[in-house]
Amino acid sequence: MKNYKLKITYTFLAIIGLAVSSCTKDFTEVNTDPIGKSTTSANQLLAPALVGVLNTNMVRNWNFNNQLMQVTVEINDSEGRVFRYDVRRTLADYTWNNWYLYLTDLKDIYNIASKPESLNKSYQGISLVAQTWVYQLLTDTYGDIPFSQANMGKEGNVQPAFDRQKDIYTAMFAQLEQANQLLKEGTPIVATSDPVFQGDVSKWRRFCNSLYLRLLLRVSAKSEVSTSVIAKIKQIVDTNPAEYPIMQDNTHTAKILWNGTNSSTAVYSSPFMVNIRAADFRGIPICDFFLSKLVSWGDPRMNGSLGTGNVNRFCIDQAPNGGFVGVPSGYAPGSGVTVLSHFNSDADSNKPTLQTDRFTGIIMNTAEVDFILAEAAAKGWISGPTEKYYYKGMVDAINYWLPNYISTPTDSRFIDYITAADLEWDPTLPLENTTLGNTSQLEMIHIQKYYALFLVDMQQWFEFRRTGHPILPKGPGLVNNQKMPARLNYPLVTQSTNPTSYSNAIAIQGPDDINTLMWWQKP
Repeated sequence: MKNYKLKITYTFLAIIGLAVSSCTKDFTEVNTDPIGKSTTSANQLLAPALVGVLNTNMVRNWNFNNQLMQVTVEINDSEGRVFRYDVRRTLADYTWNNWYLYLTDLKDIYNIASKPESLNKSYQGISLVAQTWVYQLLTDTYGDIPFSQANMGKEGNVQPAFDRQKDIYTAMFAQLEQANQLLKEGTPIVATSDPVFQGDVSKWRRFCNSLYLRLLLRVSAKSEVSTSVIAKIKQIVDTNPAEYPIMQDNTHTAKILWNGTNSSTAVYSSPFMVNIRAADFRGIPICDFFLSKLVSWGDPRMNGSLGTGNVNRFCIDQAPNGGFVGVPSGYAPGSGVTVLSHFNSDADSNKPTLQTDRFTGIIMNTAEVDFILAEAAAKGWISGPTEKYYYKGMVDAINYWLPNYISTPTDSRFIDYITAADLEWDPTLPLENTTLGNTSQLEMIHIQKYYALFLVDMQQWFEFRRTGHPILPKGPGLVNNQKMPARLNYPLVTQSTNPTSYSNAIAIQGPDDINTLMWWQKP
């Protein structure tokens, strides 16, 4: 009996062994994904990263920037309303997490394009431009942030130090200088990998130097860098423009044209369609500040009878009782306000809709560059006249939404518009005046820049914090001592996962509070 049991045991073990042998034979080959790859190329990473960042920007433009900057205003009396400056800490997580996520891919593009077997200077330059774009968003939103040690988890650094904003700006300037030279050679790239310029490297170079101007202007008030910053602006614009080409017309605008409703290859879907229900999109009324000026000016972007293809490209619907009527921002709870005029959504049949508009995916537009130059000219940093850049900015801003509506600033249609709207440039005004109801040269420039920056991530908010323009009315329902938030808090997870670096950052920058001024905001 004992021998019989042993035979059964040995037989059973032999069967198990055979089964294991059969299962593990060619295990690696059988369980290898025949489609997936262990490596990738620069052209495969570019589009997903750019689209991902732009999606993040547009979501926060819609529910944060537009609320703060009186483009739209919710109908809601509960707490935590951004339009009342009641900004909760949880708002900080979304942009921080997404921007750093896509920075990993953007940095990988540079590393891949730097290898001898896949060397491509254009992808290197595009990577540096895109990285700078994202880091500018990060530092202008939070202040001091991980930069030199960021996205180094693969190297084992999961608690990166926070860099000072001044040092980050210095590094971003250097990155754009390097990118300008890399893109100068015009090394071809895969056109289908580039959803912004479809492989036109020369336009990436123009975007590079236009972004450079944005950053230079943002820190130009800081005394420790102002001399060198102003000199660089003059070099780009006046002294050596051939070496620093910038955006000149709307064909140079950095944008992604939305062309679909799914995520299949080369189909890019607007986050306004994917992330926002049509009823919710049209349920947010337009603010009186944004709307009333367009109405009083008789702005062509509001006109419903401009001919085929040029119908109310801001896609604003009238109030239920007729007319274009906005809601005042910062209203007190219990005021009983109702939805009036709103941006049309996908639910508005037979009407042009902003929700489905292909042109909402703006990264940086030519009109912004025009107004950067107008401000520089008004301050005497570059050759003028100021009105040349001011009028060109208005024309480019209108033509972005109404292509070819105005040919040049001397077009009679444009002259009639600015004359009727009383928007002619007035060189007799003082350069600066921050009193509501009064105007100045900078207010004239920045109110037009405000409309040019419509839908451009959080640039309206950044520019308001830099300049105090446009001068926004303050409603009775504002909290936070009626002070515009100066930054977002650091994400809560940062405090627990990177406590030492977090503590060091607030010890230098100041309390982790929405009212703490960052470096370029401080006197």
